[in-house]
Amino acid sequence: MAEDPPAMQISGSLLDIARKEYSGAPMETLGETQVSTESGISGDYRGDSKRRQVTVLAREDWEQACAELNTQLPWTTRRANLLVEGVSLTGAEGKTLWVGDLALEITGETKPCDLMDRSYNGLRARLVPDWRGGVTCKVVQGATIKVGDTVRLEG
Repeated sequence: MAEDPPAMQISGSLLDIARKEYSGAPMETLGETQVSTESGISGDYRGDSKRRQVTVLAREDWEQACAELNTQLPWTTRRANLLVEGVSLTGAEGKTLWVGDLALEITGETKPCDLMDRSYNGLRARLVPDWRGGVTCKVVQGATIKVGDTVRLEG
């Protein structure tokens, strides 16, 4: 009997971590944090959401959007929780994103809202193609994560 082929695995790294205490709060960057199935990123106001506990942005996508605007903006302008590189998040719904020992189920695309245009005119439109605005995730296995952790996309 033939075995199933192994699930596709692509790896990269965690570049930064951020959280916001409440809706509209300034983003706070962290070098390390605890992430749990009950409350997402420790201290982040969206942690108790069932499908959107953690949001993830790919550095490559962010840089492409900024290049099209001919500007450089801090990644926290996007207001995502994790900045990763080396993995493509486009169409990754249903896949598992591993950040060190943390397992995140990708539940969908993070749809850019009008807040992006209030931050920088035209940003929202540049984040729409190919899921450049990142992904929403549900925590399926909590862990402590830190900048520099290996990131793997499986599924």
